[in-house]
Amino acid sequence: MMLPDMAVLNGMSVDVEDWFQVGAFETVIDKADWDSLMPRVETNTDAVLALFAESETKATFFTLGWVAHRYPALIRRVVDAGHEIASHGWDHQRVFTMTPDVFRADLARARTAIEDAAGTQVTGYRAPSFSIDQRTPWAHIELAEAGYTYSSSVAPVKHDHYGWLDAPRYGFRPLADSALIEVPVTVAKFGARKLATGGGFFRLLPAAITDLAVRQVNRDDRPAMFYFHPWEIDAAQPRVDQAPLRSKIRHYARLGAMAGKLRGLLARHDWGRVDAVVAREAARLA
Repeated sequence: MMLPDMAVLNGMSVDVEDWFQVGAFETVIDKADWDSLMPRVETNTDAVLALFAESETKATFFTLGWVAHRYPALIRRVVDAGHEIASHGWDHQRVFTMTPDVFRADLARARTAIEDAAGTQVTGYRAPSFSIDQRTPWAHIELAEAGYTYSSSVAPVKHDHYGWLDAPRYGFRPLADSALIEVPVTVAKFGARKLATGGGFFRLLPAAITDLAVRQVNRDDRPAMFYFHPWEIDAAQPRVDQAPLRSKIRHYARLGAMAGKLRGLLARHDWGRVDAVVAREAARLA
């Protein structure tokens, strides 16, 4: 019997990047050194595919172009398993550090690599570190002009690395003259306070907080948007000792617990590909 929580299809998403490509290490690991580091993204993403297969969950994999270029067979395995492939940019550069011209080039380079590997069209985008915010009023224009159907690049919270606190909580059309839909990641609300729920927040905090956030938005008949990274289920990954203490805590804490927490989350709510969620939101916003 379907539980009340499971009346709404929620978006399950994976930000496909390797352990050394995260924002937490961007000041201590040079991108020029990436090819010399021990890659684990292929093994970890395969483990995520196996985890989704257990629960027959379909998801969207927002993938770096850098990864797709080097591991095209991995991208094909994702597609062959019935999941959606979308773009996470080329090499995890935050959008608010780019100019419109640089962003446009980044979008094109990543999309070419991902589509060549996947053999399918890419219509979805997620900015690295949710870096579309009030500083980038041109970003949605560039995405619309490039033909993207949707973006999931906004975090309606205040965070030391990102956040657009006043952004809408649910899917919205950021441009009056475009069908492009922005679907923010889901936050839990405690009065006037908003708390992020995906990725490291899910890993470090009680799973009940994410369950609460999903129930809150589903009661409004709206979908939740959840995300995590393949490296978050990899407790054996290399340690970056020179990283700041806060970054190390955020990155390494409770990696061993993540897979089990994800299994529980997948069982308690109804999850699907982001493009399926966007199709339903498009009908609502029409």
